[in-house]
Amino acid sequence: MNWLEITVNTSHENLYTLTNRLTALGIDGFITEDEADVRDFLENNQKYWDYVDEDFMKSMAGVCRIKFYLEDSSSGRAELARIEAALSGFELISRQVKDEDWENNWKAYYEPIEVGDKLIIVPQWLSSPETGRVELRLDPGLIFGTGAHATTQLCLAEIEKYAPGRRVLDLGCGSGILAIAALLLGAEKAVGVDIDEKAPAVVMENAGFNGIGPEKLTVFAGDVLSDRDLSRRLSGEKFGLVLMNIVSDVIIALSPKVPEFLAEGGTFVCSGIIEGREAEVEATLEKAGLTVREHRWKDGWHAFVCGK
Repeated sequence: MNWLEITVNTSHENLYTLTNRLTALGIDGFITEDEADVRDFLENNQKYWDYVDEDFMKSMAGVCRIKFYLEDSSSGRAELARIEAALSGFELISRQVKDEDWENNWKAYYEPIEVGDKLIIVPQWLSSPETGRVELRLDPGLIFGTGAHATTQLCLAEIEKYAPGRRVLDLGCGSGILAIAALLLGAEKAVGVDIDEKAPAVVMENAGFNGIGPEKLTVFAGDVLSDRDLSRRLSGEKFGLVLMNIVSDVIIALSPKVPEFLAEGGTFVCSGIIEGREAEVEATLEKAGLTVREHRWKDGWHAFVCGK
């Protein structure tokens, strides 16, 4: 089906009034894009990230608008004319879009990515390139973790060294990319944990693309700091490799739990540490009883390889 995407530019002060007017006109589904709301959200939720893409913030500069959609048909255009008449003080900008535009356009930004010496990450909809590398197939549109970011690549490079023959725990597993890579590179078994309730379904779907089933990979939705049963279960299993690719504040909070999950002689790899916070994180790791054996960095991001 074809659609009309209608954009109405406004100001932060008038945004609420305009949404109410659209609702009164029968538009019950719309998108608001407001720089002021984005900045407010970022400032009040800083514990969840250390970095926000500069290009994204530039694209939001001065933006305050509402978008809604109507069928690209005679009835849809009649509806648009009715709304334009009712909103005579606003300029309504329309363009034609198709269902497949929403569903597939984002895929053009993803290509196979070679990581480390052995791995290649291939978007699920692309054909397999002939590289001789271990192929990890992934649908990166579902949840965090595509393999393109430096933090993920730092972890994947260490997985090549430490995963074979070991049981692996991925704390903050997102799309499952690290746990799945570990299994493809020779890990015995992997467990993923994420606070996002969607994570288990997403991870197991991505695992299925790679021929990996529940006998090899288990995923939990939960918080190891507040869920005592989950924490005890993981502590009882013991893992030869524990992975954590999250932001610095979460690494700091979870560090005291890591020794409980590590087997004797095991390795802990953490990444997602932005430039300027590496010393703080390293001090926290040492305080938690972990010994930093290696310090890696790439593109302004840092990773540590630790042992008990």
